[in-house]
Amino acid sequence: MTERRQCEFFLLHYVPDAVRDEFVNLGVVLLESAAAAEAGMPFAGVRFTRDWRRVRCLDPDADVEMFEALEREIRERLTENAAGRQWLLEKMRDSFSGSIRLTPAKAVLAESPQAELESLAALYLERPRRTARSAGGRQVVFAAMREQFEQQGVWRFMRKNIATAEYTHRGDPLRIDCAYSPPRNGNGSRIKLFQAVSLQAEVNAAKLLAFSFPQMRAGIRRVEDAEAHLTAVVEDDLDRRDDGIAFALATLEEQEISVATVAQMPLLAERARVELRL
Repeated sequence: MTERRQCEFFLLHYVPDAVRDEFVNLGVVLLESAAAAEAGMPFAGVRFTRDWRRVRCLDPDADVEMFEALEREIRERLTENAAGRQWLLEKMRDSFSGSIRLTPAKAVLAESPQAELESLAALYLERPRRTARSAGGRQVVFAAMREQFEQQGVWRFMRKNIATAEYTHRGDPLRIDCAYSPPRNGNGSRIKLFQAVSLQAEVNAAKLLAFSFPQMRAGIRRVEDAEAHLTAVVEDDLDRRDDGIAFALATLEEQEISVATVAQMPLLAERARVELRL
């Protein structure tokens, strides 16, 4: 029987909003104790998430490139030498605060530290297969929508988190996820708006959108002299025989709100790229 080696691990939490104090697991670090090392320097490894959708569900503006650079820096420091590893541990414990936090270390016995690191990553970092309802509903649809706009290079040119109160009246809580304005043509200015809506999780969201859009459209016409077109992006494979979902879809259609599924987003994102001439 292979002898197990004494290790400890801790997680890196990403906490974008200190007031709400919500977090997502960003990475895991596994360290082998010096006494347990078979030969040479004890094992030290780091693994960050490979699926950034959970991070973006919590913070749509998360800097993924910065996180990837941080993972590389931690890995380099951990593999330098014992002094470098100790320096990094002290730096992480003393300096990481605010948006990135370190959990207390937990002991673990491992036959293979590298295999144990991958197991911990699968447990704490990877996205389980779940329904849209259990995985966060609207935020899952939003993440899929954003991903397609990003792949087409459109996202950074779009307006985001648009307050309808700018066009309706003070106190209107609704915010539209994103929008872009194609170049003006003979038909005048246009604004194409997109809103993620989870009909599986919250049918009433469609009613709120349908209630607010006519006033928003009129306000955009008045303030920006532009015609507004709104697309509600919903889940794939909706049960359209369900009375609640059928009612929600009909309500959106009555207010001239287009409905697109997540599967249709690649086409819509490509159209945005063409219209923006990118």
